[in-house]
Amino acid sequence: MSAKNPWKTQNHTQFSLKNSWKSMVFYVMISLVLILCYLSPFSFPTLTTYEKSSNISLIPIISSVSSNSSSTSSLPLQGLSNVHDVFQEAKVNVLPTTCDYTNGEWIKDKKGPLYNGSTCGTIKDGQNCMTHGRPDIDYLHWRWKPRRCDLSRFDPQSFLQIFDGKHIAFVGDSLARNQLESLLCMLSSVSTPNLVYLNGDENKFRRWNFGSHNVTVSIYWSPFLVKGVEKSKDRDYNTMYLDSVDEKWGSDLDSIDMLVLSIGHWFLLRGIYMDGKTELGCHAMESVNCTEIGFYDAFGKAFNTSLKTIIQRKGLKSSGIDVVVTTFSPHHFEGDWDKFGACSKTMPYKEGEKKIDGMNDILRRIAVEEVEKARSMLKSNVRVAALDVTKLSLLRPDGHPGPYMYYNPFGDGIKERVH
Repeated sequence: MSAKNPWKTQNHTQFSLKNSWKSMVFYVMISLVLILCYLSPFSFPTLTTYEKSSNISLIPIISSVSSNSSSTSSLPLQGLSNVHDVFQEAKVNVLPTTCDYTNGEWIKDKKGPLYNGSTCGTIKDGQNCMTHGRPDIDYLHWRWKPRRCDLSRFDPQSFLQIFDGKHIAFVGDSLARNQLESLLCMLSSVSTPNLVYLNGDENKFRRWNFGSHNVTVSIYWSPFLVKGVEKSKDRDYNTMYLDSVDEKWGSDLDSIDMLVLSIGHWFLLRGIYMDGKTELGCHAMESVNCTEIGFYDAFGKAFNTSLKTIIQRKGLKSSGIDVVVTTFSPHHFEGDWDKFGACSKTMPYKEGEKKIDGMNDILRRIAVEEVEKARSMLKSNVRVAALDVTKLSLLRPDGHPGPYMYYNPFGDGIKERVH
């Protein structure tokens, strides 16, 4: 018999999604947000401003800096006296003082991205739908436009200048890896990265260094953030120990200046949840004698344990750390994620065509709420912010490689269909 769940802090309607997998969406805002999080104090509304209905009002995630703002970052800014000086030194335009970057739409962009599948050598083969024969290229020519402000085009040279000598780590599942690889490809357009560390199945732990500015970028595979055992061929469920962080990334905190946490879809799979040696319950384990508790509380506790650990370990360190929590990215699949017709859309959704609701809404709010809890415990040299990517990724059903994860997927005679 399982013990009463001491981590139960959320009150949500349970949702089960057994057949969903990972979405691969290009996070166009992540690099700009890293710059702003590094240079400026975070500013959030209180939790009372969050709408609890499915027609949710997306919250402002970051407040950008004005010319007279002083940085409270615990990280050294190369002798520059304030944020404005840093931006001027890096030739970055100072943005308006506040902006809700989550409220916007995808608009056509003739310039396209700084890279594509044929120009960046670090893109994983399974994500390179261009070289695998995807016939359309329109998905490359969209950019996110906030309704009441402008997002400047990413400047990789300025990014490297600002993060000179720093270590940026992405921790999580395939979404964290996608964010890392996108940043890596953009920076590679001006500076060559050197692979300095490689380990794990399918190269799940990698580190690069940009020698021109001694900027280090790492990826840590940790789909739960906490200690756990992943499902395998012999074991079709996950086990998570919600009271302890995954030390594969936790043990390296002293060397990390900025941490980006991104998890979600692995929590939808069958799993057992533990607190040390005590079984708390499980999700979708019908054949096992344990208490069904769903995955929402486990998802929240994984963030809670991780953020508490970061604050405890780095709060008294002189170097400090900046932490960015990305909210849940919805899946876009119709049927099996890698089969014919799974990703049939070729354009972004327009405003009003798709709303954040159900599980997507709940998981998004859990991440934001856990960030708010962590902010109440912060030490002076630890900063935490939520990057709300749920809406902008929900609106991009065309952004997944689908069957084009494999070369020429319809070469056996199946009638071709765009995406």
